[in-house]
Amino acid sequence: MIEKGKMSAFQVAIILYATVLATAILIVPSLTSRIAGKDLWLSPVWASLVGFFTVYDAIQLHKLYPGETIIQYCQHMLGSFLGKVIGFLYLISFVYFCGIILREYAEFIVGSFLTATPMVVVIGGLTFVCAVAVRGGVEVIGRSSQVFSGLFIFPLLLMILMLLPDWKISNMFPVFEHGIMPSIIGATTPQAWFSEVFLMTFFLSFVTDRLRMIKYGYVTVFVILLTLVITNLTALFVFGKMTPMLVYPVMNAASYVNIADFLEHLEAVVMAVWVAGAFVKINTFYYALVLGTAQWLNLSDYRSLVLPYGLIITLFSFWSLPNLQVMVHLLETSIPFYLTLLFTVIPSLLLLISYIRNKLRQARKTVSVRDET
Repeated sequence: MIEKGKMSAFQVAIILYATVLATAILIVPSLTSRIAGKDLWLSPVWASLVGFFTVYDAIQLHKLYPGETIIQYCQHMLGSFLGKVIGFLYLISFVYFCGIILREYAEFIVGSFLTATPMVVVIGGLTFVCAVAVRGGVEVIGRSSQVFSGLFIFPLLLMILMLLPDWKISNMFPVFEHGIMPSIIGATTPQAWFSEVFLMTFFLSFVTDRLRMIKYGYVTVFVILLTLVITNLTALFVFGKMTPMLVYPVMNAASYVNIADFLEHLEAVVMAVWVAGAFVKINTFYYALVLGTAQWLNLSDYRSLVLPYGLIITLFSFWSLPNLQVMVHLLETSIPFYLTLLFTVIPSLLLLISYIRNKLRQARKTVSVRDET
């Protein structure tokens, strides 16, 4: 086995939680509200159905092909050539997504805080730190994710609690002003983020308590659902109809915090949440990329790929997106389609193919037994 490290089901759950929400909590409320309007809080409920279904796909495929990732069992199911082609599609996509995530991180940090810092410094710094973690293996990724996820979760909860005095619940009424369809259509954006839970397939082989992982997988999707609903409600209650006009509603909401004229302007809290979440998310995609490449090339170790890929994804972060406006447009249109295709649709088709093959094998065995008797 290329990777010999081990991790717990809880660590995988923490990784998935931060991976999905790292970018979702800042961008999804705005993107969803442009379609769903005042019903943006309901869209994550419909979107979570994709998350639950994706967890089911990942777990069932792992049961059929234990110890393998989608890069490997594609070749067993579809043959060497077609399996290699699909595996290569995933690897190219991981490079692209790593570049997108790095650029999202840099656009937010440079645009909101470090305005005089060159973007290449911000991106290069995070890439280097993530490369060190990925080179350390799943145990380093798991333990560091536990630490950074704490920095991700608690500041977010603190900020939401401090915003309670600024909530205007009347902003959500009337509910279903234009029917239920806007909230369902609005789910097309967050459902792409929910589909990212399929990345658990790259960690399942190293989990020590795999039976518990099944429960943790579904619980993680549910907790992500609750977090997105609360985040969307917070943006709606604070900004109302202005929410679609803001790129980062949560960051803008942090500036509203004012407790006794002492504790105010908590934008730095949002930056801490963003940095911690981005670290975990890039680690997840980065590790899937290098491990998948090693499996695709039948290498004995993936560590020699970490630094070269670090340079490649850094370059892609500049090549893939010219500016913030293009990034927001892609996140609203094409990227949700690609994420859902790669992490939900293709795995579902692979699982369907496996079930059909098993049924045909059972039917052939039954026929052969009857012929013998």
